[in-house]
Amino acid sequence: MIRREDVYRIGCIGKAHGIKGEVSVQVSDDVFDRVDAEYLVLELDGIMVPFFMEEYRFKTDETVLVKFEGVDTQERARELTGTEVYFPRELADEADDGELSYAQLVGYTLKDNADGIAVGVIAAVDEQTMNIMFELADGRLLPASEELIVSIDTEEKVITMIIPEGILDL
Repeated sequence: MIRREDVYRIGCIGKAHGIKGEVSVQVSDDVFDRVDAEYLVLELDGIMVPFFMEEYRFKTDETVLVKFEGVDTQERARELTGTEVYFPRELADEADDGELSYAQLVGYTLKDNADGIAVGVIAAVDEQTMNIMFELADGRLLPASEELIVSIDTEEKVITMIIPEGILDL
């Protein structure tokens, strides 16, 4: 059984592409450039389900056309529209470059370097503007600046960072 903490969100399935079951996936992570994987994980009715890929190709930098095994018709592909797409953390961790993407940090606990106290869990990363922000589960936003990050513990899934005074009170 695949658990939610074993995967991280990389995108969402858009519309069906063509008549043979291919779907477009809007991706927010460059995992396809870094790791070869045989499958992606789709969330169906709250359950994480592996879907094996027959093939994939890039349409744009943010859109990947994917053909899943067993999805052979346009109708079946349409049923997947809007489905969240996840990638196994274990496979991403095996990437040769050793760098984490922002999407991989979702689910990590954020600690203040000054006192070591956990301030929250990263629920999302907003990369839509030039200033990338960590969105905590309670809705607070913190700058995801590399200059503020002191350390990242991938084993414990903890990020220690310098949190500017007063920013948590906003």
